[in-house]
Amino acid sequence: MKEETMIHQKARRIRLAAVLTALALSGAGAMAQAPPREARDDVMATMKRATTFMTEKLAYKGGYVWNYLPDLSRRWGEMEARETMIWIQPPGTATVGHLYLDAYHATGDNFYYQAADQVAGALIWAQHPAGGWNYVADFAGERSLKEWYETVGKNGWRLEEFQHYWGNATFDDAGTAESAKFLLRLYLEKRDPKYRPSLDKAIQFVLDSQYPIGAWPQRYPRVAEHSTRGLPDYTAYPTFNDDVAGENIDFLVMCYQTLGDARLLDPILRGMNAFIVTQQGPPQPGWSLQYTLDLKPVQARTYEPRSLATHTTARNLELMVQFYRLTGDTKFLARVAEAIDWLESIALPPGVAPAGRTHATFIEVGTNKPLYIHREGSNVLNGRYYWDSNPKDTLGHYSSFRPINIVALRKLYADARAMTPEQATKGSPLVAGHGVLPLPKYFALMPAPGVTAASSIASLNKEGYWLAPLGYNSHPYKGDGSTNVAPGSYGTTHVGDESDTSPYPDKTLTGISIEAFIRNMSVLIRAIDPSMSK
Repeated sequence: MKEETMIHQKARRIRLAAVLTALALSGAGAMAQAPPREARDDVMATMKRATTFMTEKLAYKGGYVWNYLPDLSRRWGEMEARETMIWIQPPGTATVGHLYLDAYHATGDNFYYQAADQVAGALIWAQHPAGGWNYVADFAGERSLKEWYETVGKNGWRLEEFQHYWGNATFDDAGTAESAKFLLRLYLEKRDPKYRPSLDKAIQFVLDSQYPIGAWPQRYPRVAEHSTRGLPDYTAYPTFNDDVAGENIDFLVMCYQTLGDARLLDPILRGMNAFIVTQQGPPQPGWSLQYTLDLKPVQARTYEPRSLATHTTARNLELMVQFYRLTGDTKFLARVAEAIDWLESIALPPGVAPAGRTHATFIEVGTNKPLYIHREGSNVLNGRYYWDSNPKDTLGHYSSFRPINIVALRKLYADARAMTPEQATKGSPLVAGHGVLPLPKYFALMPAPGVTAASSIASLNKEGYWLAPLGYNSHPYKGDGSTNVAPGSYGTTHVGDESDTSPYPDKTLTGISIEAFIRNMSVLIRAIDPSMSK
């Protein structure tokens, strides 16, 4: 569960096929011109040199983390990693694999397909026997991974999902979905049968883990429960946090539209219906981050109270409109306006939220009162989180405030309402008669404001990477923290005392960044593909 201000936030791009296939096939927009041959050669050479560094110097058995120091003496995913570890959470190993496939589509050069194949090998090795993926994998074996959890992971004060080794797989942060989608894309590229067993396991994992009502847990298969600060284990709760349900539906739709697997239609529809049955009744028609098995809002991590979540509600409303676009069923629109009205009614008065934020993250069930999250102490052993009605001195690593664009939500809803079901479902793979539909050509391309192909070419260093700010640093693990509170105030910081292994902002640290690699490669791909819109 990456926090809002956490390292390398990945923009959520739910590629629900009805909308995106239509966009992919429309060809609308001003088209870029193909560059001159000489410029194209420079772009192609730069792409290959950067990718060669990645595959030959940086990858560990085909996998990646997020950030590296230039001498590779330290490396990080969401937390500091060891040399033998790879990170599954985006923008990790599977995201790089998607980028390699994007480069293959742009260039036709089999070099990038082979690079993607290396990534697939790492992911197949890291796949849980049940079919999903954990946040992280360690090629040194499970004993090494457990030891990492018992040292680095356990001392990440705010990273409670890493403080215990469950030994199963997770849907959190789209790690499983990102990996599964990548294997699907790679299999579809040449129909190489060596990828099919792992892809089939991933599909079955999504089906096996789905609750009868259509929702999914955070982790699966269910294992012995683990209590955090005396709270029940939240990992089996049906969850909407970090787009768990939306990502799983997206993956199943992609499989349905490309593989023609008819058995996936019912799980897709049940997944969509779960959004309907978990929306709360009036006067609070929103959604919680997660629910008990009898579908009541429930607390998860110690800084996620039993509440309704405004950002999750806004995201789910967007998905409800997309479900209408997929199915043409107006039941998905039936309570959208009601929820938008509710969100508008609980907007914070001027001066309460930071600039650019409009709503409290958490709303108390039954009262509509905002809940603001605080902490005290200095590390995982002596610290604690709590909430109250005071909007001052809230957490730095998990914002108590969110930007909710009511105007945009109303327009999205109005546009959908103006469509007949037939218009809404044009191009939807779930509507009979549309047959097998292709996936979008590109999946991992990132925006890069102010970056040009020329600047990307010029800034690639002689070693073959783009030196970039890493944004975050962390205290190396030197032993467990003390039960005594260290001097200082840690209520609003990203990290506690020196025993806290959680990453914290560092504007001075530079190195090799997966995000910078993807961003620069995105610029270069756009430069050589004349079909890309400006």
